[in-house]
Amino acid sequence: MQHISDLRTHTSVVEKLDGAPGKRALITGASSGLGLEFAELLAAQRVDLVLAARRQEPMEKLAADLRRKHGVDIVVEPIDLAAPGAAARLKGSLDERSLQIDILVNNAGYGLHGEFLETPIERTTDMIQLNIMAVTELSYVFGRDMAARGSGQILLIASLLAFQPVPSFAAYAATKSYVLAFGEALHDELRPQGVVVTSLCPGHTETGFDAAAGAPVSPMLRLLTMKPRPVAESALRALSQGKASVIAGFMNNIVAFSNRLTPRSMQRASMKRILGP
Repeated sequence: MQHISDLRTHTSVVEKLDGAPGKRALITGASSGLGLEFAELLAAQRVDLVLAARRQEPMEKLAADLRRKHGVDIVVEPIDLAAPGAAARLKGSLDERSLQIDILVNNAGYGLHGEFLETPIERTTDMIQLNIMAVTELSYVFGRDMAARGSGQILLIASLLAFQPVPSFAAYAATKSYVLAFGEALHDELRPQGVVVTSLCPGHTETGFDAAAGAPVSPMLRLLTMKPRPVAESALRALSQGKASVIAGFMNNIVAFSNRLTPRSMQRASMKRILGP
């Protein structure tokens, strides 16, 4: 978790990643939401891209726009990363074309809102497969290459919900707790091998998450909502600075820090009020 001394508002300026021009980034979940923002920001730094997600058409449209605006090379890889073994297939496809990934933006994931027992277990396990297994496998297959080269950057997308149990988002919040703990541990493991691992913890963001998760947006939650661009900027800034994790937004930092001072029963009650209709 970010130290309280790091609390500050974000500027629109993103520090350039070391040696960005000539590098290539793989962005998963690149067809919508934060994936679009990461693609735009990295392309503006002249980073070549691989866009990976299930929906090909929006990625092709994004790729054409970014090629025209920034002159970068972009490869589109339509793939369902929730399918078992998808990470290895994606890695193999890129290896066949000799495409080296210098920056992995492990962005693919989604949430489910509702009572656990009232949600079809197939939907929950599919989410766990994408949010945990795919993230883990992608970090492994691309992280090994980075460690062997002695350089690389991996960005993982956790959540503000990773810091406490969340009724009505029970399984989703648990997957993000995993991502945060996994990412911070990898930060220390891979740093001696020249690989930076940073975990982003966004709060509520205008990305279409609510519609996909079937979640209502309470008036309180609406007040805490951030635009996706400053969230993505804060993530790339933290990655360029070699931080283990970053919480996007001043108020979200306050929420996360307050968990240190309150019992878990109070945290659950607070989440019910904030996320309720």
